[in-house]
Amino acid sequence: MAAQEQWDNIGGLLFTLLCLCDWSVAQISYSISEEVDKGTAVGNLAKDLNLNVQQLHSTGLQITSGYKKKYFDINHDSGALFVNERIDREELCPNTVTCSLNIEAVLSNPRRLHRIEVAINDVNDNAPSFLQEITTIYMSENSYVGERHPLPTAYDADLGANSVKTYKLNSNDHFSLDVQNIGDQSVSAELVLQKALDREKQAIIELTLTAIDGGKPPKTGTLQIQVNVLDVNDNSPMFSQSLYKVQVAENANTGTKLLALSATDLDDGVNSQIVYSFTETGRLNPDDIFALNDSTGEITVRGNIDYEENQAYEIRVQARDKGAPPRSAHSKILVEVIDVNDNAPEISVSSLMSPVKEDAEIGTAVAMVTITDNDGGKNGLTNCKITGFVPFKLKSNYKNYYSLLVDGPLDRESVSQFNVSITASDEGTPSLSSTSVITVQVSDVNDNPPRFLEPLINVYVKENGPIGTTIHILTTLDSDLNENEKATYRLINSSPKATHIASMVNINSETGDIVSLQSFNY
Repeated sequence: MAAQEQWDNIGGLLFTLLCLCDWSVAQISYSISEEVDKGTAVGNLAKDLNLNVQQLHSTGLQITSGYKKKYFDINHDSGALFVNERIDREELCPNTVTCSLNIEAVLSNPRRLHRIEVAINDVNDNAPSFLQEITTIYMSENSYVGERHPLPTAYDADLGANSVKTYKLNSNDHFSLDVQNIGDQSVSAELVLQKALDREKQAIIELTLTAIDGGKPPKTGTLQIQVNVLDVNDNSPMFSQSLYKVQVAENANTGTKLLALSATDLDDGVNSQIVYSFTETGRLNPDDIFALNDSTGEITVRGNIDYEENQAYEIRVQARDKGAPPRSAHSKILVEVIDVNDNAPEISVSSLMSPVKEDAEIGTAVAMVTITDNDGGKNGLTNCKITGFVPFKLKSNYKNYYSLLVDGPLDRESVSQFNVSITASDEGTPSLSSTSVITVQVSDVNDNPPRFLEPLINVYVKENGPIGTTIHILTTLDSDLNENEKATYRLINSSPKATHIASMVNINSETGDIVSLQSFNY
């Protein structure tokens, strides 16, 4: 355009000068396509000026212009006006529908000036192009069907019939293209949503927009369209398992890791950020026993775990996203407590029958013995035995229930009390044991007769002693106790002499005192 204005200024000045010099001016019009080869004939200028070949030299015909390049020249042999430089219409006349070059044919004899206008016809030598290779569109996944988004327009240096005439969108499942024409020079396109979006199925949709010009054959340019589907909180978190099972040893140290929960959310951003928590159920408050990291889902031991109190824990957990409003999911954890042999067997004695008569028969029940162990499995299985040598034995009645029975003769006079030591051991590793002592008293039965210290007792008395004098006290021994050891005395009339003696002395049956009934005469 600047060159055109420059030429107009120069042309006006020349026209004024020619008029002053009494030059005559006429205009000739030609047309030619841009980008033609050098030497291409534009028109027969000699013929149009009514000059023959001889006159071309005599008149001094010259081609002049105000352009920096000499686009045209005259063939003085044929009189043809030909292209002398490459002509680019888009360079000469950008953004204009019509384009022409104005040159002058100057004849010096006689003086004449002929103005020549060469119209430059456009050829489709430029393809449509976009300012950017790729454009990004952000659409929420809850966008309504029919929602529109204007698309960038393509630029084509060619104009008129060779400019952009339409747009085309590659085949896809979600979008169509609405092409709008406003006059010959304005073509635009809008992206129209045809099918609901789902970010979880397809977060990025890549499209190709093609701009097509009106040339023959047409030229095209493409633009990559990236549709980023923005998330809405339309998905709840999902645990990797509906039920988690884990084992932990009782008395596990604080901080011992049990497991890490895993939940995923198909949404994006804060809608997919998950917070883990316990949900209280029943009497158990999981926070008393376990700790849960709300961001990682890691569960560790916090309190004391005792197999004897709880052999298993059922915990309910929740995964909640940070969407607005939030969505949540639930799962269960079954924590099985592994028993540790931390309890020794306990021995309890009931129905103890003590004392036991020394004449008790073998098999007589003395006591009931019960063994309990709060551990589980092998740790809770027990064995029971009597240590040492005693006339008793244990008989298993049922599982950990035993009877303590007499297993030998009892003799109170030999042993009046037995300390029966019972040891119970479990089958844990290492084994734990405990011992209990049962004291069994042996009661007396009258199984021993009284015994005199001597088989023959000689009693000496003085004559003439007073009547009623205690002349001897009888003494006996009896191994039995209490009533069984008490002796009563009497004289046995086993001979006539004994009968005679009975009139002389008397025996106190209780004390064994022998008292004179008369005064003896030597």
